[in-house]
Amino acid sequence: MHTPPILTDLVVLLFVSLPVAFLCLRLKLPVLVGFMLTGILIGPSAFALIGEKETIELLAEIGVMFLLFSIGIEFSLRRLIEMKKLVFIGGGLQVGLTILATAGISILFGRSVSQSIFFGFLIALSSTAIVLKSYVDRNEVDSPHGKTGIGILLFQDISVVPMMLLIPILGSGEGDTAEVLSGLGISLVALVVILGVSYFLVPKIFSVIGKLRSPEMFVLTIVFLFLGISFATSQFGLSLALGAFIAGVVISESDYSHQVAADILPFRDVFNSIFFVSIGLLLSVGALLANFGTVIALICALVIGKLVLIWVVARLLGFPQRIAAMSAIGLAQVGEFSFILAKAGQNNGLLIDSEYQTFLGASIISMIATPFMISLAPRFGAVVQTILKDKSDFPSSDNEEIHVTSNGGLNNHVIIVGYGLNGRNLARVMKAVSLPYTILELDMEAVRRAKADGEKINFGDSTRAEVLKHAGLTEAYALVVATSDPVGARMTVSQARELNKTVHIIVRTKYTSEINELLDLGANEVIPEEFETSIEIFSRVLQRYGIGRHVIEGEIEKIRRQGYEMLRSPSLPQARIAKLNKALKSAETEAICVPPSSPVSGKTLGELRLRTLTGTTIIAITRGADTEINPDVEFVIQPEDLLLLVGTAENLDRAIALINGTSDPN
Repeated sequence: MHTPPILTDLVVLLFVSLPVAFLCLRLKLPVLVGFMLTGILIGPSAFALIGEKETIELLAEIGVMFLLFSIGIEFSLRRLIEMKKLVFIGGGLQVGLTILATAGISILFGRSVSQSIFFGFLIALSSTAIVLKSYVDRNEVDSPHGKTGIGILLFQDISVVPMMLLIPILGSGEGDTAEVLSGLGISLVALVVILGVSYFLVPKIFSVIGKLRSPEMFVLTIVFLFLGISFATSQFGLSLALGAFIAGVVISESDYSHQVAADILPFRDVFNSIFFVSIGLLLSVGALLANFGTVIALICALVIGKLVLIWVVARLLGFPQRIAAMSAIGLAQVGEFSFILAKAGQNNGLLIDSEYQTFLGASIISMIATPFMISLAPRFGAVVQTILKDKSDFPSSDNEEIHVTSNGGLNNHVIIVGYGLNGRNLARVMKAVSLPYTILELDMEAVRRAKADGEKINFGDSTRAEVLKHAGLTEAYALVVATSDPVGARMTVSQARELNKTVHIIVRTKYTSEINELLDLGANEVIPEEFETSIEIFSRVLQRYGIGRHVIEGEIEKIRRQGYEMLRSPSLPQARIAKLNKALKSAETEAICVPPSSPVSGKTLGELRLRTLTGTTIIAITRGADTEINPDVEFVIQPEDLLLLVGTAENLDRAIALINGTSDPN
C-alpha cells in the first residue's frame, strides 16, 4: 500500500521533535526552541528528511490561524482597560519608536520608504510565546518587569492586524497604490460587516448548541466558526489568520469562551508546534554560514536597538532603572509573528530571498537566546542601576509630610514593600492599631492613588540601599516584603540585612522552594502563599471530619515549628490522626440534670469516682448562669446541676443510671 507523503513527513517531524524537545526541557529552554531546532535538523540544509515542504507550510499556516484564534479568545477588553497605560502608552511608544528608528536607519542605507517601514514592522515585534513561557517558569508574570513586558506584548499582538493590512500597500509600488487603497477600503468594509454579523449570530448559535449538551456538536461548531469566518475574510482579500483572530475575538465576548479555549487547546498546541518546526525548515544553513557576519551584526543591532528603545519607554512610564532594564532585555528579540509578516513581505516584493534568509537566521538565534537573556536580567538590571542612578522620590527633609507616620516620625516603624492585597491589608491594620509604618511601591499610578487617599506611601525601588535608608531602615522595627517580584524580594532582603543587622524581616513569597534561599539571605520569617493555602485546605478538611480545633491548631503549629519540613515530606502523621479520628467518632456526649434525690448529690467528683465506675468523664458542669469547664476533684455536685458527660454510648448509659439512682454505684 502506498503511504501518503504527508504522513511520512509528519512521522519524521514528530520522531525528531520528541527527543529535541525533551533535551530542551532538560536544559530549561522553551520547547518552542526545540521545535525550531527540529526544523533546522530535518530541513533541506541539514539531513533533508522532509520531502513535502509545501505541505508542512500549509500545516504551519493552519498553526498560525490557531495561534491568532487563541489570542483572539484570550483578548479581553477588561484587561486592556486595567493595563491601559502599559498597553496603549507603553506598547504604542515601543512599536512606534521601533518602526521610526528602523525606518530611519534603513533609509540612510539607501532603502525605499516602503521597505524601511516594512523592516520596522519586522523588528517592532517580540516573541509572546517564548517571553511569556520564560516569565511563567521564573514566577515573574506578576513582577513589575513582567507586567511591563506583557503589556507591551499585548499591544504588539494587536498591532499585527493593521501591519498585515498595510503590507500590500507598501509592496504595491507608486502606480498601483490607488488600486490597492481601493481594494483595502473594500476589505475594511467587508471586515466591519463580517465582524458585525459574527457578533450578532455567534452568541445565538452557541446558545442553541449549548442546549443540546453534546460535546461533539460543540467542537464541530467551534471548528466551523473558526474556518468559516477565516474563509469569509479571505474572500475579500484579507488573510486567513486575520479571520481566525476575528473569530476568536467574537467568541471571547460570549459565555462559552473558556470552554472553547479548553476544547481547541490540543489542536492549537499541535499546529503551533508544526508552525515553529516550519520556521526551522525555511532556514538555509548554507546561506546562514555564507552571511554569518551579516547575521551576527543584525542580531547585535536589533537586540541592542530594541533594548535601548524599550528601556527608554519604561523610563518614560516612570519605572526605575532596574525594572526598565529588566523589561528591555526580556523583549529584545524578534517575535513569531515577524516570520508571518516576513513571508507576506516576500510575496509582495518587499524582501528578496537572500535578505529573507538573513532575517530568518538572525531572528531564530535571537529567539533561542531569549531565555538566557531573561535569566541574566536581574544582574543586568543591577548593573544598569549602579551605573545610571535613579532620582529618589523621597524629599530631602525627613520632616516633610510624606514621611509622617501615625507616631509623627520614622522610628521603630514597619516598612511595607509592595502595595498589593497583602500590603494594603497590613497597612490598614497598622493604621487601625496606631502603629507607625511607611510603604514602598513601584507602580506610579498606585502610589498617586494611595497618596490622594492620605496613605503613607512612596515611589521607590526597595532593592536600592539609598531608598531603604530614606525609608528609615536603620531605625525600623520590621521590614515586610509583600511584592510579587521574586528577584526583587531576594535583592531587598540581602540589601536590608546588610544595612541593619537587627531589623526583623518578613517576606511573602509564592512558593515553598524559595524559603531556604530567603532565610540564607537574612530573612527572619518567610511566608509562602503556597504553604499557607495548604494549611487552610487541610484544616478545613479536618474540620469537616469533626477533628477537634485544638488538634488542628496543634498540627498547624507543628508544621510551622518544624520550618515547613512536614509540608515537603509527609504532610501529617497519618496513622496517629486516623486513630484519633476513629476514637473521636466512637465517643459521644450527653447532658443530664442531677435530680434532687440523686445519690451523687452532695459528693465531690473525687468521691464520686465516675470515670473509675463507668468509664465516663465530666467535662463541664453548669450551675445557674455559671459553667465550670473541666472541674477539679474537689467540686461538689448539687441538685439541678447540669452535667456534660463524654464517653462511649455504653459507658454513658451506666453513668446516667448511676446519677439517676437506678443502678448500684458499686
